[in-house]
Amino acid sequence: MPTPDRATLMLAMLLSTPAMAGLPVHTLDNGSVRAAVTEAIGGRLLSFALAGRPNFLRVDEAAGDPAAPVDARTGNVAYYGHEVWAGPQQQWWVHQDVNPARKADKAVWPPDPYLSLARYTLDQAGRDAVAVTSPASPVSGLQLVKRYALVPGKPHSLRLDAGAINRRASEVAWDLWFNTRVPGDTQVYVPVAGAAEVRTEAADDLAPPHPLVADGVLALEIPAAGQAARRGKLFAQPAAGWMAAFRGGQAFIVQFALQPRAAIHPDQGQVELYQDVDPAHPATGLLEMEVHAPWRRLAPGQRMDAHETWTLLPYAGPATRAAHLAFLRAQARTLGLEAL
Repeated sequence: MPTPDRATLMLAMLLSTPAMAGLPVHTLDNGSVRAAVTEAIGGRLLSFALAGRPNFLRVDEAAGDPAAPVDARTGNVAYYGHEVWAGPQQQWWVHQDVNPARKADKAVWPPDPYLSLARYTLDQAGRDAVAVTSPASPVSGLQLVKRYALVPGKPHSLRLDAGAINRRASEVAWDLWFNTRVPGDTQVYVPVAGAAEVRTEAADDLAPPHPLVADGVLALEIPAAGQAARRGKLFAQPAAGWMAAFRGGQAFIVQFALQPRAAIHPDQGQVELYQDVDPAHPATGLLEMEVHAPWRRLAPGQRMDAHETWTLLPYAGPATRAAHLAFLRAQARTLGLEAL
């Protein structure tokens, strides 16, 4: 077998993202895009990138111990990447008896640890698809089933399917909540009918996010060096079932089924953007690109499903709103992007 040269070794190190250290990892690779999934730490998607490019997601593999036991007392561990929660957040700990203190406090943090941190069962692992199943959670009553698959005929796309089954003997009511983390310097765009379709919620005593709405597109301002840190969330009713983000020569498009406002729990928005950035510490910045499916009541044994389709494309243009939107308009027919 030939000895690999230094360039080959360096490329292999780049593609083997640090987030994979110490975790069982399954790679989906079609030569155009590459994704990595683990059945540990909540059946999480660890990376998604164009071939030979850095991970578009933000991941912190050193945040905790993947082998640590998980129970109803477990706190959040910020591994980031992509995971699926149940919504609404205000009810996370209300409908359970395994942690009475969190129930009494009506705690809104952490998310259900059985869904976000427990080890899932590996149901399928191939070069084109990975499927995993969570334990049944005594917190939410749900069992999640996830499948990540490359899309035939669409070499730059990945489909993310999530199902939730009510494993209780009584009715539950939840939604499926897709949460994708990217670095804080990522520029994001969401189609909206106008500024009235966006509301802002501050966090702590920091300045809230600053939404920029023009020509039917919402963007999130990234504070420049010397400006104050920002932390908080935007809740948006999108005008079409997609959002897009740009960073590092890659354009990331997330597509989902557009829902009427009445289908989404009133505490949430179908699209939510959580921003936590400090220009003094740019490497720690975080942007969460979140999508809620309809809020539904599930009888015992009943299941609900939702999915996203992700696409990554190379982008060589300037890092400006005008150039980004021109790129998306050029891709609109091929990808099926409406409201552009």
